[in-house]
Amino acid sequence: MGKITMKSRVPRTGERQTGSVARDGAVQSVDRALQIIETLAEDGEGYRLTDLAIRTGLSPSTTHRLLTTLEQRRFVQFDRASSRWRIGATSYLVGATFMKPGCFATQALPYLRKLRDQTQETANLAAVNDGSLIVLTRVESRELMRSVSRVGGRVSMATSGLGKALLSAYSEAEVFAVIRREGLPRLTSKSIVRPGDLCKSLHDIRQRGYSVDDEEAQIGLRCVSAVIYDGLGEPHAAISVSGKTSRVSDERLALLGKAVQEAALELTSVIGGVLPQRS
Repeated sequence: MGKITMKSRVPRTGERQTGSVARDGAVQSVDRALQIIETLAEDGEGYRLTDLAIRTGLSPSTTHRLLTTLEQRRFVQFDRASSRWRIGATSYLVGATFMKPGCFATQALPYLRKLRDQTQETANLAAVNDGSLIVLTRVESRELMRSVSRVGGRVSMATSGLGKALLSAYSEAEVFAVIRREGLPRLTSKSIVRPGDLCKSLHDIRQRGYSVDDEEAQIGLRCVSAVIYDGLGEPHAAISVSGKTSRVSDERLALLGKAVQEAALELTSVIGGVLPQRS
């Protein structure tokens, strides 16, 4: 698996339009400044002024003028030792806000609704915060069902589909750190309570690409989940569908698994995520 990238802009080779406002209502100087930021974000090594001007299709004088303005607000920075321009601290802070749980949950809502409508089951989103798995938001199914947890509530990593999906992206050391911290609670007769059984389950999840909570948190309920990755290829969150076992049947598991995988890929792309490289 490789990197998921957003659709890139086509560099301009000349002026799009004289004047400060383009026909589509965009402010030309703002558009050009953002183009410079986007281009600098493509390469952590940064660019020399001439190379950046070529990449963006702007003149060197225009590029330098915009860079100087952006530098004053710390959106970019200049490394005098290498004569290269790079992304600055303010760009990082602005981008990091997008990844905060509340903001991310809002961005994810359209994808949760789409997943709910596609599967007719409740769609859930969760992320790890301060070492605990927190349900960020959900879009309820129109079918009657009981929820294992409320929005904002904590969920066991080892007994939930969301948690096991995230654990499958962890290293062995990280998995055992979670086990030491949370233990392996027996919530139902189907809960995984042995570390070896959990490790085997995580191996199976990695192979098929999605996790299944088979009544491990609550009898009568099943959950199918997949991982959302951040820009470093690290697990950022998990998305799932959950419903009664009568609806989330053995025959539907593969179909639901594919649906949550596709939703996870879409959200990974939205946040500029990168799929991890598998050996």
